[in-house]
Formats: sequence, C-alpha cells, structure tokens
Amino acid sequence: MNDSEKKLAALEALLFIHGEPVTYKKIGAILEIEKEEAEKLAEELKKRLEDPARGLQLVSDREKVQLATKPEWNTILESFVKEELAEDLTPASLETLSVIAYLGPMSRARIEYLRGVNSSVILRSLMIRGLIERFPDPQRAAGFLYRLTFDAMKHLGIQQKEELPDFSKFQELLKVFDAAAVSAEVPAATDMFGGSPAGNSPDNGAATV
Repeated sequence: MNDSEKKLAALEALLFIHGEPVTYKKIGAILEIEKEEAEKLAEELKKRLEDPARGLQLVSDREKVQLATKPEWNTILESFVKEELAEDLTPASLETLSVIAYLGPMSRARIEYLRGVNSSVILRSLMIRGLIERFPDPQRAAGFLYRLTFDAMKHLGIQQKEELPDFSKFQELLKVFDAAAVSAEVPAATDMFGGSPAGNSPDNGAATV
C-alpha cells in the first residue's frame, strides 16, 4: 500500500469513528497533512464510495465532510431499528446508556473512544426510546453532546445523575483514564474529539455512521 492509499484509508477510518461532520482543517491536523490535501483525499474517497457495491457515501460542503449510509438502504436500516426497539435493551445498549449516565454529557466520538466500537445505531435507538437526548455542543460548531433524559432519571428513581450508585467513583476513574492517556503522550478523548474533561451529527435522507 503506497502513502496515498494509507492516507485515504486513514481518512475513511477517521470519518467512521468520528461520526459527525469534520472540517478539512481538523482532518489535516490529525493526519498531519495540508488542508488542500485533505480536500483532495475526501474527493477521491467520495468517488470510490459512488461504487454501487458500497453502502456508504460522503456528504460534504465547502468546509466539512461526513460519512453516511446511502438513501437506498434506508428501508433496511429502518426495519433493523424497529426490530431493535421491539426488543429489550441489549448489553451493548445498557453499556452505552451507563457511559452516558455516569460520564456525560459527552460527544458520540468520546463515547465510541471509551467503548472501542461504533455506537451510531445504539445511540439512535436510545434516543427513540427517550432515554438519552442530543443537544448542540456549546464549545464546538456543528458538534453534539449526549446526556440522560429527565424521563430516564425518573425511571431510575433519581432527581440528578449524581445520585447514581458509585457516581463519584466513576468520575475519579475517568480522571485517572485521561491522566494515563496524557502521561503516555496519547491524546485524551477530549483533545481528539471534543467534549468536557468530565464527559462530555447533518441529515439528508441518509443515516450517519
């Protein structure tokens, strides 16, 4: 694999895990390339994803870009989500809900960084169930944060998330996690994806990933 192909693969991986629109400037900073090169890479990835055998597409404007599923697969994806909603919460859904409850508000990228897997379908399912809500990130343009809803807290029998069992212990664990990342010279989730140290996407008929 040549250098150009590696950068293209890195861009695809970055857009997949980030899940929200990313500016070309930020892509350039993360991949250590110029903004103009980031734009060219995005254009090349967009062309490749136009292959009918690919299920994803690239949605972009002048300043940012995002991966999304192609509209022709919406029916299949909607059926999948409906089936998920008809069942009890899966272990993965409970894990995601717990992460948001104890460590939120937080961005989707930070959630996925902590869990180690893509969480887009789970987050959408939890929002439809009314257990979490998404709101604009005051510190990042076009960014969003996720938090527990009041209905979810009512079901849990609490008035505020600080009343959750062992809440302070999990907050301390997150501080240790971020401190370890800094000492190892690995960017903490906050630095890579935004969101507050204590925890802290566009639609066009396509589902974002």
